Amino acid sequence: MARGFELFFSISLLLALLGLCKGSTIGVCYGRNADDLPTPDKVAQLVKQHDIKYLRIYDSNIQVLKAFANTGVELMIGIPNSDLLPFAQFQSNADSWLKNSILPYYPATKITYITVGAEVTESSDNSSSLVVPAMQNVFTALKKAGLHKRIKVSSTHSLGVLSRSFPPSAGAFNSSHAHFLKPLLEFLADNQSPFMIDIYPYYAYRDSPNNVSLDYALFQSSSEVIDPNTGLLYTNMFDAQIDSIYFALMALNFRTIKIMVTETGWPSKGSPKEKAATPDNAQIYDTNLIRHVINDSGTPAKRGEELDVYIFSLFNENRKPGLESERNWGLFYPDQTSVYNLDFSGKGVVDMTDSNVTSLNGTTTTWCIASTKASEANLQNALDWACGPGNVDCSAIQPSQPCYEPDTLLSHASFAINSYYQQNGATDIACSFGGNGVKVDKNPSYDNCVYMTTGANKTAATNTTAISSTPSSSTQNEAIAWVPSFLLMTLLPTLLTLKNL
Repeated sequence: MARGFELFFSISLLLALLGLCKGSTIGVCYGRNADDLPTPDKVAQLVKQHDIKYLRIYDSNIQVLKAFANTGVELMIGIPNSDLLPFAQFQSNADSWLKNSILPYYPATKITYITVGAEVTESSDNSSSLVVPAMQNVFTALKKAGLHKRIKVSSTHSLGVLSRSFPPSAGAFNSSHAHFLKPLLEFLADNQSPFMIDIYPYYAYRDSPNNVSLDYALFQSSSEVIDPNTGLLYTNMFDAQIDSIYFALMALNFRTIKIMVTETGWPSKGSPKEKAATPDNAQIYDTNLIRHVINDSGTPAKRGEELDVYIFSLFNENRKPGLESERNWGLFYPDQTSVYNLDFSGKGVVDMTDSNVTSLNGTTTTWCIASTKASEANLQNALDWACGPGNVDCSAIQPSQPCYEPDTLLSHASFAINSYYQQNGATDIACSFGGNGVKVDKNPSYDNCVYMTTGANKTAATNTTAISSTPSSSTQNEAIAWVPSFLLMTLLPTLLTLKNL
């Protein structure tokens, strides 16, 4: 009995730690509001061919569920708004649906999420009151089948669920949705389900181009937007919109609910007035989005926080109403040819680093220091942010450490700004600091104070006398990734021994 318990405990511990290595993920939405789409079987082949591992569909179509059996692709399925009433009215309806439409195909088809309703606050049929009762009935049906911990239940929302989203720290839910949101958030918190949000920086730019720059919407901004309440710096609209949700949740004291982006993307074609809807912009947005997500960089308010994101959409959908852009969000045409090239590994991102200066081995070598024109207030803000939310190790500029002298704000800020710049890919964006950072090709290191360069894990060997500080998120991720491998090596002999007893 004791040996059996030890075996069970060892396996459980190992599996739990392996779960820590999941990281952020990228999926794709598979809408079918179009003519001449390929059959689900061919779609499954296309998805596998492009190494897409997560897919969202908007119903529980049997042909789709069959097509993705034994593919390893994880599916998010949905209950449309039009079906909410029967699911909310009677538990038996949810039980029958699960029994007849889901269980025959599970677990061969890997279903991990069920969305109950979609953007109900945007619909005109006042169906929001049906969402939570329907979610509860679906959850109860899953619990009866023993699947409530394997398949999570939630509902998707548009950014319109907020009454305010700027600055991000002032994010607040619309009070007119309080009757619906409070029980929904309680359900999510109780069952460890994510808050699902559909986010489109494209619309923010299209509808307000004088206030939102195209580069800011495309992850290409060379300057930051500063949240005046927190001092956090935002280099893209996506992060700002995500953080507005985080702050809205915290304002209601829901601090443990994770966020999942169930739709985002950029159209490749639009009406004459939609000049930003081009294949090039769509490729830039999606490529930079993928890189941003899979790096597990998180957002300014949630550094290192994992974030699962679904790109909208797999195909152009010609039956969608509205402006021309509504029919052109797809990665593929119905004939399965690509609208534009996209690398889901994140390696196909355009290199945004300055390549004018090269070292002897041909690699880019630049540093970023504080501008001599920056005010003391701006230098202090840059120093405080880099050493705080920016996760820079600033111990080398503490008293008695190698970079403390000269004891000036300009010198200390330069060290911190450069460290942040190097830790974040040595990009123009990472050097901006609201215009207070300046890129240089001359090494600013002096005496025993060595300035970090891209790829360095520590400032330099000569700076290692500095007092250790909190590790960066990347270091923590590396440590987490190493733990399961170590435990596997140490536990494997025990497991084999117990097996042979």
